[in-house]
Amino acid sequence: MVGLPVGSGVMKGLDDGFLSDAGVAASNTGGAGSVPFAGVLQSMVKETNDLSEKASEAVTGLLNGSGVEVHDALIAGQKASMAFELALQVRNKAVGAYQQMMGMQF
Repeated sequence: MVGLPVGSGVMKGLDDGFLSDAGVAASNTGGAGSVPFAGVLQSMVKETNDLSEKASEAVTGLLNGSGVEVHDALIAGQKASMAFELALQVRNKAVGAYQQMMGMQF
């Protein structure tokens, strides 16, 4: 997914700050303004946590009857779920690459 431009169809739904804040757009160019991989992961975890908190607040607001619409709570929950799944897959790929490198013989 990193090879896709941020504005493309697959990544368009998460383009509302999640990927651009994580430095994916900068790391695609490979220029001097690119963000280190650790910074990308750190930002991704922070943004995933923020989306999870927003979803929790939306569901709590819906249950309390404080004016939150059902569709807004569902959308916030789906955004949090997708962000978590993306972070999980990035982690799985990083762990897999590390394990593959550790299995190499020199």
